[in-house]
Amino acid sequence: MSPDPAGASPGPLVFYVRLRVKPERIDEWLQAVRGIVDAMSKEDTFLSCTLHRDANDPTLFTLYERWAEPDVATFLARQDTPYRRDYEARLPDLLQGPREPQVLVPLAHWPADHSGKA
Repeated sequence: MSPDPAGASPGPLVFYVRLRVKPERIDEWLQAVRGIVDAMSKEDTFLSCTLHRDANDPTLFTLYERWAEPDVATFLARQDTPYRRDYEARLPDLLQGPREPQVLVPLAHWPADHSGKA
């Protein structure tokens, strides 16, 4: 476990975003999300993004994004880009409803232990 001692840097800004995609628009949305993540990956504060699909609901997706930003306000101030505006404009036609974004606060991290010790 990697505890965060008092006064230490809080680590990356982490977003967990749930999206319910219209069944008939999944392929189109996947193409759009791949395009936006490719563009995001070129930003200097981008760390990583992982796309997941729910095992029981093929229309439910999540994005797990990590950014080297100090806070949400700073992140949002940098997000007015042409590629984001284009993606945002397409979402009402692709999604069943609004995105469900959450900001996660890292508390601890457990890396794999393959040492064989119990």
